[in-house]
Amino acid sequence: NSTDKVRIKTITAERGTITDKNGVMLAGEGEVSSVGIVPGKLGENKDTDIEKIAQLLGTTAEAINKNLSASWVKDDSFVPIKKVSKNATELKEQLLQIAGVKITTVKSRVYPLGEASAHLIGYVQNITAEELEENKDKGYNSNSIIGKTGLEKIYEERLKGKDGIEIYIEDKDGNRKTDIAKIEVQNGENIQLTIDANIQQNLYNELKNDEGFFVVMHPKTGALLALVSTPSYDPSDFTLGMSTEKWNSIKDNEANPMLARYLQSYCPGSTFKPITGAIGLTTNSLSTEDTFSYSGLSWKKANWGEYDITTLTAYSGPKNLQNALIYSDNIYFAQATLQIGKDNFINGLKKIKFGENIDFTLSLAKSQYSNSGDIANEKLLADSGYGQGEILVNPIHMASIYSAFANEGNMVKPFLEIKENNETEYLVENAFSAESANI
Repeated sequence: NSTDKVRIKTITAERGTITDKNGVMLAGEGEVSSVGIVPGKLGENKDTDIEKIAQLLGTTAEAINKNLSASWVKDDSFVPIKKVSKNATELKEQLLQIAGVKITTVKSRVYPLGEASAHLIGYVQNITAEELEENKDKGYNSNSIIGKTGLEKIYEERLKGKDGIEIYIEDKDGNRKTDIAKIEVQNGENIQLTIDANIQQNLYNELKNDEGFFVVMHPKTGALLALVSTPSYDPSDFTLGMSTEKWNSIKDNEANPMLARYLQSYCPGSTFKPITGAIGLTTNSLSTEDTFSYSGLSWKKANWGEYDITTLTAYSGPKNLQNALIYSDNIYFAQATLQIGKDNFINGLKKIKFGENIDFTLSLAKSQYSNSGDIANEKLLADSGYGQGEILVNPIHMASIYSAFANEGNMVKPFLEIKENNETEYLVENAFSAESANI
């Protein structure tokens, strides 16, 4: 029939949710507030009011006026200006005191833990022209949202789903007559993490005003219960859009709130001592009976010139492995490492994946025993034994190394997503001998 029309309708796929181990939502569909203007209701001080709205929403009067002058806008239209978080109560109250402002509720991607899980979960934003080009033929269009950081980005393929399409014929009155073709919508996959939202939130609260991180891992399974980095940012600022001012306050903050600290590597200090001990015992180059001698709180080899190795606590018992661990004795571990020897020490570290990429969902900085790949001199070797020198360790890697002490010398493989089978996987089997680990 010549008055019929062919219609194409797209059914948008729902993005999958990310939940913690108990099903608590960490990213998913929720409600946000859409702040808009009904042009016919603006008062006589229209320009001043628009200026005020712009200021409160971190946008410009120019941008608002552009929205208001769109061709579809009538006096009684609701013209959306910006989405804000549902719990931005104070801001919404201030806005509603201005004539013409109306606030509605709309659906959006939300992050219930906010700052507490920002680095881990990441955020979504509208796709850019470059990203659209890079991902062509993957079902994105210019209105799509896409994961920009964290797990939202890493799991993008699985979370996004595939839009459905219906093609049908409609008669002149707009009634659907004949279906021609249909592609079913496929919603995104839901992903359940090993994270415990309570632990994540509580640890974030402990540290939120400082620069630091927490890694919490189950020592028998490798399941990660929390990955916290501080200071942090609110992911919904990115998803809902933020002012230049707000972005600058994040970008120019010297404490670097965007940095996921648990992905970097750090000087391990005394946390390294048990590792040195375990390498010594495993390679039979150190025993629990070995005792070293020095007096006072500093020691050095005669040919080292100026440089002393110092320790903090004097104690009266023998300078052996047990006391050295109890009193965190730098000098014992310096002397022990010289006895263990460079080759045993380096081989022991290579065996536990120093200098290697760790197979994990997130990309971790490699742990290293030196900047050059060699421990150039005795002094550096001695310092390395108590976690100084040029040693750097990634904290997730460190949690795995420490798990060997609870697993007969096997290092568990850290993981972030709930697994079907509950078999423990090892990152390194026999990282240390069972006997050494138990000692």
